[in-house]
Amino acid sequence: MRIVVDLNRCQGYAQCVFLAPEVFRLNGEEALAYEPNPDDGRRLQVERAAAACPVQAIVVERLAAAERSVAS
Repeated sequence: MRIVVDLNRCQGYAQCVFLAPEVFRLNGEEALAYEPNPDDGRRLQVERAAAACPVQAIVVERLAAAERSVAS
């Protein structure tokens, strides 16, 4: 899976951090950092985090098998 966060849209509400702390984290008070290619075992957490974003700044994409080997 691949995560893309529109950091211009992100307002730092940190709902994603609460729902998927292994993938999303805050640096300082408002700067979001994230793992762009987390393990597929975290998919449910990541999808819930994306759905909870008040400004819909998080996009979760499925990777094809060929892309997974390149992204890792």
